[in-house]
Parts: sequence; C-alpha cells; structure tokens
Amino acid sequence: MKILVPHTIALDLSASGETVATYQVDQPIPDEHTDAEVLVVWQNTADNLRDAAQRLGNLKLVQTLAAGPDSVLAAGFAENVAITSGRSLHDGPVAEHALALVLAAVRRLDVLVESQKAATWNRDYNVAQSSPDTEQLYTLDGAKVTIWGFGSIAGRLAPLLAALGAKVTGVANSVGERYGFPVVATSELPEVLKTTDVLVSILPATPETESSLNAEVLNALPRTAVFVNVGRGATVDEDALLTALRNGSLRAAALDVTKVEPLPADSDLWSAPNLIITPHVAGNRPKGSSALVLSNLAALKEGRELTNLVAG
Repeated sequence: MKILVPHTIALDLSASGETVATYQVDQPIPDEHTDAEVLVVWQNTADNLRDAAQRLGNLKLVQTLAAGPDSVLAAGFAENVAITSGRSLHDGPVAEHALALVLAAVRRLDVLVESQKAATWNRDYNVAQSSPDTEQLYTLDGAKVTIWGFGSIAGRLAPLLAALGAKVTGVANSVGERYGFPVVATSELPEVLKTTDVLVSILPATPETESSLNAEVLNALPRTAVFVNVGRGATVDEDALLTALRNGSLRAAALDVTKVEPLPADSDLWSAPNLIITPHVAGNRPKGSSALVLSNLAALKEGRELTNLVAG
C-alpha cells in the first residue's frame, strides 16, 4: 500500500510498515505516485485535490486532517473512496482561540488596543466597564452563551466558558445533553437568541448551513450581544453582519474565518466598526495526526469501521 502525505505537516507513519511518499499540496500529483491507495490531506489547494480525484485511480482512502472535510468533498473523489475527517484533532487549539476571541470581544480589547496605539489612557472605557448599568456587558460571569454547532470543539470550549461563570446552551440537530450541557434543536434557536449575550458559531460548511448566520439570526439577538465565528466563513451572511455592526444592532463581533480567504484588502470587513478579525488561525495545529492516520490505515487493512468517516 502506498500512502501519500502532504509536505505541510510532519507525520510519523513508520509503524504502518507501508510505503510513504511526500507530495506538494499546491502541485499536481507526480505520475509515479498516481498508484497511491491512501491520500493524506492538509492545507491542499482546490486544484491539487481535483487533480488527485481525477488521476489517483487506485485510491481507497482520503484522510483530511482538517476538522471540516468540505474542500475534500467538493473535489469530486469517486463514491467508492472513503473520506475521513480530522475531527477532534483541533479541539484544543480551536477552543482556546474561541475563548480568546470571546473574551476579547466581551472585554472590548479592540477598543483598548486602539487606545494604546493612540497613547491614550481610556478613562471612558474604565467608567463603562465598572458602571452598574453596563458592567454585565464586560464579563462572562452570568452571561448566557449559545454555541451553535455543538460537536467535539464545543465540548472543549463549553467547560472553559462555564468556569468563568457563563451559562452555556448548545444548539444542534439533535437535542439532549452533551458534555454535561443542555443542547436544544435548531428549530428552538430563535427563542434562545432572544436572551443570548454571546453567540458562538462552530458550524461546518454544508449546503444546509450556507449563510445561516443571516439578518434574521443577527436581528434576533439583543443589541448588546456579541457574535464569534470559529466555524466556517461560508456560514455567515457578511453583508448582514456588516449592517448589524454599522447600525449598532450588534455590540461586537469576532471572526477567525471569512467567505473568501485570504480576506481581500478591499473587503469592507476590515473597516467595519466593533469587529475583530484573525486570519483563520484557530485550528492550524492538528494534535495527534499520526495516531489518527495510523488507526485508520489499520482499520482499512482489516476491514473495520473508519474513524470520522464522512463519505464513501
């Protein structure tokens, strides 16, 4: 069995006993490697994935190390090719970054950074965050946090928020309790949003979730609410978000992902008021990648169920 691994990450697959070859994720697959049966994907270009889908005729498994497999699913691999995701590999780093963005937006660190740049001791901020009338806006203690997309990343994030005093509710397709937190159905979201202080989206990019964070959702939030997206940029109606930020119907927002990446220099998002932007850096440190690939290689050879199977 030949396994192709990307040049963008160091993997130790020696324990598999199989042939391992490295390929460039932004170039066509070399002719001598089109006989590969396993393709590991990390930070590949769309052209590279389409090339692999067309020319790797012996392929049995595509293992992406990304939590979201949307780019692989869109590449056109044959239906008999198993596709597995990197779900769980990014839980810790994404949860950390999500927490950082939530705190930065709630505490309005963006305002303080601007004051620092202007060499200004921001007394107005100090008055606002300590005033009995507004102090609840500047803390997670007692805040109602709604996490839309309550998977394994949310399972890491929710306890961190709760440790700071937040009351966390999850929103997903199935209801019940996950990781010790209540989860309501997506149909109940409009009612939940009415009392949400912080809305965190960890939604994947699917046809069903495209632009789900639209004007209707944003307008359902209190004007004092904060919105944070560490899921996928495709899930947000960016025009609706810009409108909400400009007219003050949303207190602040923080985005780690956008519809177009890298975000073009002429995008209106850069100059939007009360918006924090980070360049899709939440989850670029997959943890335990080698172990996941080795586990799925063994399962493939033994005919067992693959971990994180999403297609095929």
